[in-house]
Amino acid sequence: ILFDDLAIAPPDPILGLEEAFKNDPNPAKINLTAGVYRDETGNTPIFRAVKQAEAEILETEITKSYLGITGAPDFTAAVQGLIFGPGSPVLAAGRAITAHAPGGTGALRVAADFVRKANEHATVWISQPTWPNHPSMMKAVGLAVQTYPYFDAAGNRVDFDAMMARLREVKPNDIVLLHGCCHNPTGADLAIGQWQEVAALLEQRGAVPLIDFAYQGFGRGLDEDAQGVRLLAERLPEVLIASSYSKNFGLYNERVGALTVISRNAAAAQAALSQVKTTIRAIYSSPPAHGAKIVTTILGSPELHAAWDAELTAVRSRIQEMRRLFVAGLHGLVHATLVSHITARD
Repeated sequence: ILFDDLAIAPPDPILGLEEAFKNDPNPAKINLTAGVYRDETGNTPIFRAVKQAEAEILETEITKSYLGITGAPDFTAAVQGLIFGPGSPVLAAGRAITAHAPGGTGALRVAADFVRKANEHATVWISQPTWPNHPSMMKAVGLAVQTYPYFDAAGNRVDFDAMMARLREVKPNDIVLLHGCCHNPTGADLAIGQWQEVAALLEQRGAVPLIDFAYQGFGRGLDEDAQGVRLLAERLPEVLIASSYSKNFGLYNERVGALTVISRNAAAAQAALSQVKTTIRAIYSSPPAHGAKIVTTILGSPELHAAWDAELTAVRSRIQEMRRLFVAGLHGLVHATLVSHITARD
């Protein structure tokens, strides 16, 4: 019998904590587990701009037919504009291709399969610590995984010297997984000068960055959070970017993400697109439409774009205030150095 000898898999560490939170009867409990924004009522609100976009979509859409393998062209163009900004030399040169994926996780999985297809011997270098699903996804497709030190817990800062020392061991065509902003789980981000040093090292080693860009707009601002991503894309011949719109549009259960591949030139980008298509076809064939339509509608309307940006700014400001209140509430209960980093980067 095929399934009789299967062992019970261990619970997911993050989802297990979420369940423990739900079962805790303490009325003063605070949920610090999953990376989901909640308002003062404990609810994850829907952006007003999202509601307005949905109303427009429901009024005007005329079909529920399949999307193409890489999604709707207007969505992928909107994604590129949000990541790279106006006047991007990467876009002008035709070096970028983008495929719509079911969430940032889906984008990362497509990236992993795409990398293995290009070089099954590639090693993926992942920060320590990182989002727990990163190594699982890379190992699931058969890629080797190594770690590099990232966070100095004693100093509550990026351990940049140790990080760079370890990354000097990467080999040509290895993959270095970086967090575009709001590093998960530490929140400690690279300064722009450090991004420049990382770019120089990856260029020298011939390695390819895979950037998990899940929180654009949640750190310092939409353009500010994209500085490192844009720098690498302009400087390096090849870059992979897995972006998510769960956080900055509040579209968690719509599963809206995208994989963007930067290649050396336009011809190489089109070859990469063809391989990304075959990868997607073998996994889920075509992406879900509704969430992507919301993102496209908002980014394509000056009025909705401005309203969404204002709501995102308000969310970011509230997160920063909650951090300050959290640290203030711990005053006298723990040593200040243990929590000072929580507000040091706001």
